[in-house]
Amino acid sequence: MTRADFVPTAATTLRRKPERGTYEREQVYAILDEAVIAHVGMAVDGQPFVLPMVFGRDGDRLFLHGSVASRLLRALDGGVSVCVTVTLLDGLVFAHAQVNQSVNYRSVVVLGTARRLRDAAAAAALTRVVEHVVPGRSSEARPPSAAELRETMVLELPIDEASAKVRTGPPLAPRDEDRGLDVWVGVLPLALVPGSPVPDERESRTARVPASLSPWRRPGGVRRGR
Repeated sequence: MTRADFVPTAATTLRRKPERGTYEREQVYAILDEAVIAHVGMAVDGQPFVLPMVFGRDGDRLFLHGSVASRLLRALDGGVSVCVTVTLLDGLVFAHAQVNQSVNYRSVVVLGTARRLRDAAAAAALTRVVEHVVPGRSSEARPPSAAELRETMVLELPIDEASAKVRTGPPLAPRDEDRGLDVWVGVLPLALVPGSPVPDERESRTARVPASLSPWRRPGGVRRGR
């Protein structure tokens, strides 16, 4: 383990299939940067909640945002512990036996406590969220106004406690009694592929498709097109 890697904790240590786990910071960040949606989990008054959110990353920080009216985001601002997870689905894995059917995936879990950002820091974080989903879009759309910032809660979560888990490859080797079954076995690869941009005819009658969508690309310059 290098100094830059995450240190396994009681909460992040992988006990089931530990050989699929990693605490390498570079791999954790690569998975976060390719994901579009994070699932944000917390417990409020004894009731667990999981919210899907778009997010952004800047170095060792994740950014989350939502309405200031959200009871759950106010709970996060109040110091409730949070669990943020992302999953990239890379394929469906088909085995001889139903019990061995699986998926190939890359996932990350980040644990910690968030804090609220305000004013210029909040605006900068929102820009990172926009750039995470559509690199280049922040230069095409106007930044948030002061009124919009007051209505939006922007939270920063330090990426201090995290781990990744990855499954790749074919299904598990079959049992001896299954080897003779006439069943197709293998992997169906899956990928997130964008379609053609659909303009809002009420507002985009003359504007051209912007550079950020020509074609849409993921962070790091990786383009995902047809």
